[in-house]
Amino acid sequence: MPIKSVKSLVDAARTEITIIPTKQVIAMMNDPDVMLVDIRDIRELDRDGRIPGAFHAPRGMLEFWVDPQSPYHKPALSTGKKMIFFCASAWRSALTVKTLQDMGVTNIFDLEGGFTAWRAAGGPIDNPEPRG
Repeated sequence: MPIKSVKSLVDAARTEITIIPTKQVIAMMNDPDVMLVDIRDIRELDRDGRIPGAFHAPRGMLEFWVDPQSPYHKPALSTGKKMIFFCASAWRSALTVKTLQDMGVTNIFDLEGGFTAWRAAGGPIDNPEPRG
């Protein structure tokens, strides 16, 4: 039996989550009741830059960081704020939002198009420092 493709999982997740358009998120980024959560790998942040003020939570740790019963729990992810998750292209973040919804987390959203769409829409970016 063939495995399900990642694309089919992402497509299924997108039918069950709320996706917020990039321009709308750019307008919300300074709202104190909104937290942008960057789930990209640290190498992506170092290479491509960061959205100012976004909280970095690596994809592999999210379930552990969100769960108050986990020894790895991060209180920043339990503030009750609206959390908008993003990755490079909104595939990983769609799966993330679906998984966290399944855990019972509420008030969570996916950034349409991810960091790539953010950059294309002219959203602010803190660029990486040149190494040298």
